Amino acid sequence: EMLDEAVELHLSETDTITLLDFLTTAFSPCSYRDENFRYAELCKNRRGNDKYMARSAQTFNGALKEKEIQTDKIVMVDEGTATISCIYDSLSDPFETPQSSSTTSPSENEWYVNSFNNESDPNLILNSEALHQSFLMMERVIMASIFQPRLAAYRQLPILPGKPRFLTFSPACELLHSCTLWLLLKVEPKMEEQKDDEEESSLHATLERLWVFSCELTRGWNITSMALNKKDPDIMAVGYSDFSYGNWTPGLICCWSLKSLKWPEKVFHCDSGVTALDFSINNPSQLAVGMLNGTMAIYNILIHNNFACIANSNECPNKHLHAVWQIRWTQEERAVLSSEDKAEALVSVSADGRITKWIFCTNGLYSTDLMKLQRLKKIENNKSPVEETENEDNLLPTPIPGLCFDFHPRDPSIYLTGTWEGQIHKCSVSNNQFLQTYEHHFCPVNSVQWSPFHPDMFLSCSSDWTIQLWKQDRLTPLLSFPCTHRDVYAIRWSPDCSTIFAAIDEQQMEIWDLKSSLLAPTIVHHMAPGVRMTALLFARGTNCVLVGDSEGQVSVYQLKNLSVKEDIFLYGPKVKTYI
Repeated sequence: EMLDEAVELHLSETDTITLLDFLTTAFSPCSYRDENFRYAELCKNRRGNDKYMARSAQTFNGALKEKEIQTDKIVMVDEGTATISCIYDSLSDPFETPQSSSTTSPSENEWYVNSFNNESDPNLILNSEALHQSFLMMERVIMASIFQPRLAAYRQLPILPGKPRFLTFSPACELLHSCTLWLLLKVEPKMEEQKDDEEESSLHATLERLWVFSCELTRGWNITSMALNKKDPDIMAVGYSDFSYGNWTPGLICCWSLKSLKWPEKVFHCDSGVTALDFSINNPSQLAVGMLNGTMAIYNILIHNNFACIANSNECPNKHLHAVWQIRWTQEERAVLSSEDKAEALVSVSADGRITKWIFCTNGLYSTDLMKLQRLKKIENNKSPVEETENEDNLLPTPIPGLCFDFHPRDPSIYLTGTWEGQIHKCSVSNNQFLQTYEHHFCPVNSVQWSPFHPDMFLSCSSDWTIQLWKQDRLTPLLSFPCTHRDVYAIRWSPDCSTIFAAIDEQQMEIWDLKSSLLAPTIVHHMAPGVRMTALLFARGTNCVLVGDSEGQVSVYQLKNLSVKEDIFLYGPKVKTYI
């Protein structure tokens, strides 16, 4: 039935389908003008309209493409020298005809002559600062190589095995090293002979001389004082004087260092003989100097000789009239300041009987007297009744020369002073009266020093050939140490052991150890005939003692087989029985 039905079919043609479509790049001028106008109207209506908000957008940048390029190889050429003539020839035209000048000015000729002479003048090379620094470095390397065993013993370090070798293989340096070694061995031929004593297995306490600070400049001078730098103990100042021609003989100050054992680092010439030295605590480069004519001066060791003296007492109306025998920088604690802020004062004692405090100003040094050492002496002793009622008017103060003093290690306001008449006075910086007087010596007290470990004990030595051990609350000495029949010039406590001290007279040095014996010194070292010991000092941080003599030599001795690290805070039982 379906086959019999009629079906209607409608046929139509479809649209053309374009497979490749290119957008046109041509725009109508009216279209973009209208768009720009609409955009301008939109921006104008946007102001103050709440429908619009400002937002930021980040522009997307497409990924960059890496491209490789190829260049020619860079060729570099090394040239040994580039002189002025080569540079001129390379920049000038090689085909240009040179033109010669018939005349030249005198200034041009002079310039060429001077430039030629400067290149060939050897004095410019010898006087150059770089060459001096190189020589200084080479000299110190040679000294360290030669004196390595002795410097190691001084610093308590192990000694390198084998013979000392120079650090370079240059023939010139080896020749200089050999010549220097020959000169040093010629000056001190006996220093190498002491190596045999080191190999001995003796347990007795002995002294070994390590080296001597001496040179041609200092030979024949009397060493009067020595001082170690408070910040760098490797630097030592030594004062020299000549007592054979009076008070106005010029003096000498030498600053020695462990880096240069055969020549001082700095040399300062003074108008008078040097009698006392001490380095500042707050300013380690400032060195206070006392002289034989009573002059006080402060030197800056970092400045050259002509300008090293930064202050003196020549313009001070209250300056010392006689020799200054000892000076000391001391720190004063003030209640209004913190514990770190400590003022520093310079104190001196002189043969004019005054203990003076000095103030360092820009114009010089100015002084105030802390104490006047005086004794009462009668003018006449007539027995008339009228004069007997006026005894006080007949008594006039007589100054007593002061020879030494020392401040208390814990209380900087208390100090001891020794006088020409043998008294030891305990004084205070805030009082012009004696707090206490110790009378046992009957000759001048040459040195007095507090114990660095026991605050109540101090030592004194005198020209009466004795050494006394005192306790500050007793007017009589605890112990009296007999010495030889000579004046005892100086005495020093050991900074490492509370029972060891050293003393010197003209001919010998004695090392006492109170733990071992109270009757005889542990070590006795005799000086060479004709040479007098004049100064004594213990080195800090090592077991060595320094001795100055009348020949201008400072000998460094090492204490061997002496236990200085035991019982450093307590005295032995023998001394405690006397205390």
